[in-house]
Amino acid sequence: MNLLLLNYTLPKVVRMVLMLALMLSFYKSSAQKQTAIYSGVPWFDDRGSVVSAHGGGIIKEGSKYYLFGEKHTDQSNAFAGFNCYSSTDLYNWKFESLALPVQDSGKLGLNRVGERVKVMKCPKTGEYVMFMHADDISYKDQFVGYATSKTIVGPYVFKGALLFNGKPIRKWDMGTYQDTDGAGYVLLHGGLLFKLADDYKSITEQVVDNKWPGSESPAIFKNNGVYFWLASNLTSWERNDNFYYTATSLKGPWTAHGLFAPEGTLTWNSQTTFVLPIEGTKDTTFIFMGDRWSYPNQASAATYVWQPLTVSGNTLSMAGYQAAWKINTGTGAASPGAITGKTITAVHKSIICKGQWEHASDENLPVLQSGSKGDTFTLQFSGKQVFMYGISNPDGGYAMVDVTNHKGKIVASAMIDMYSKYKVTALKFLSPVLPKANYTLTLTVLGEHSKWSDKRKTDYGSKGDVIAVQKFVVN
Repeated sequence: MNLLLLNYTLPKVVRMVLMLALMLSFYKSSAQKQTAIYSGVPWFDDRGSVVSAHGGGIIKEGSKYYLFGEKHTDQSNAFAGFNCYSSTDLYNWKFESLALPVQDSGKLGLNRVGERVKVMKCPKTGEYVMFMHADDISYKDQFVGYATSKTIVGPYVFKGALLFNGKPIRKWDMGTYQDTDGAGYVLLHGGLLFKLADDYKSITEQVVDNKWPGSESPAIFKNNGVYFWLASNLTSWERNDNFYYTATSLKGPWTAHGLFAPEGTLTWNSQTTFVLPIEGTKDTTFIFMGDRWSYPNQASAATYVWQPLTVSGNTLSMAGYQAAWKINTGTGAASPGAITGKTITAVHKSIICKGQWEHASDENLPVLQSGSKGDTFTLQFSGKQVFMYGISNPDGGYAMVDVTNHKGKIVASAMIDMYSKYKVTALKFLSPVLPKANYTLTLTVLGEHSKWSDKRKTDYGSKGDVIAVQKFVVN
């Protein structure tokens, strides 16, 4: 049976396992390196798997950056473990470990929730301490938990709730911050900030309670003596316009400054999770790390929005969106990244469509679109890498993108999500850098879309299954 036909006649989980197995051997011998940070597209690790590390943070050890984040499965938000990846350039990621797996029982066992994982190294003990929001599946048993390990990649041992005055902290969205003096802090939604004990295993002080409404996904960084506190509004996994506060002391007073991305962009369709300083020999760049959630397919279709922040005095901005940009981890300098190559429009004669595809136009370019389950198109190309641009809309849906070589072997596969609350044309898929050869890209409309309800029974997500493709760039 043809590989692509086999792919879509099997259940989703089986299909993904088979594709990963097929890609693994190819990656070990053939994959080359990315040369920029790309936002809004699936990232592939050294195994050919899509990077699964949302709600996470980064810690640097030596010349390596270690990314910890939530491992996900599709169709369920139950805890599946916390992943650890490493990189020397922030472009290419190696899977290191399942740093904290699902526990056999207890507060991070089956049908529990584990989110917002962050890791800090304790200066006093030399231990690595992992913090997370733990909860039950209905989000009614929330607390901040912690785990420890003697090595950065784990395995981490879950210790239970982080205690303050002998009691757990019953909050959910959380973050961490390590100040320049080595002191560790836990920050929580609503503007709460707690100082950790010297061993990072309990809380000694409530530093401040700002009583800010909402203020989820908190993150703090410092520049030239000014602390910046980033947070989002309370809209479940939906994107919103994130905002920030500043202070010259963690105790405050904290001053509200409003949004740091243009109003209506919904923080470029993302939610804050962490801010990573890259301190180099010539400059310091602060990297906004954001999540572009895609419920229920968080494992397959959620992506990342990483952008350089502009910081001056007590002002913060992320005025423009860069689909590709570069960071020199030695000098600390950021620079634009160019996406170049041969442009192929979506209605080019080399594209073969099957199904109910329609031709439209956008920004003076033709668009190919369909919302019918099972519709496909294929693009044959020769080169090392392919970029696909599409149009996200309030009625955007899910599609699968597969890249096969001349033998029909799958060398890259990912689900993409074309949903956005506002219309936007953007990079939606980026293949790994492959050996120069002939390849076929196949896109299949899945006839599904992101949708969910929060615990207040508010409905979110797309209103349709439309996939709209604008162009490809091949290099």
